[in-house]
Amino acid sequence: MANTIYATGKRKASIAKVWLTPGTGKMTINGLSLDAWLGGLEAKKLRVKQPLAVSKLSESVDIVATTLGGGFGGQADALRHGISKALVAFNPEVKAVLKPEGMMTRDSRVVERKKPGKRKARRSRQFSKR
Repeated sequence: MANTIYATGKRKASIAKVWLTPGTGKMTINGLSLDAWLGGLEAKKLRVKQPLAVSKLSESVDIVATTLGGGFGGQADALRHGISKALVAFNPEVKAVLKPEGMMTRDSRVVERKKPGKRKARRSRQFSKR
C-alpha cells in the first residue's frame, strides 16, 4: 500500500497495531467492521471514533487494525491511542487538537501485582479474634 502509516497504541495489557491510509473512512479491526467487532458496546465505539471525530478526518482515511491482549475496553482504548498517533504522523497539525483532549498520552495505569501474605494486591485476610 502506498502512503501507509503505522502506529502502535497501548492500554493495560492490550496492544493495537494501526495502519492508516488515505481513503473513504472505512475501518477494519481484526478483519471485522467496527460494529461487528464491538457489537452493542456503543460507548466503546465512540471512544474508538473519537480521534477521527475531533480531527475531522473520519471521511478521508481508511484504518486497518489488529488488537491483542486484554478485554474489549482495554483494546478499544489502545485502538484510540494508536489511531491518534497515526493521525499525527499523517497530518502533524491535528496534534494541537488531539493533545488537549488527552488522546496522545498513553494511559499507564495497569493492574497492581499481588503481594505475598495478601489475598489480592492490598486486601488482607479476614481477622479472627478467636
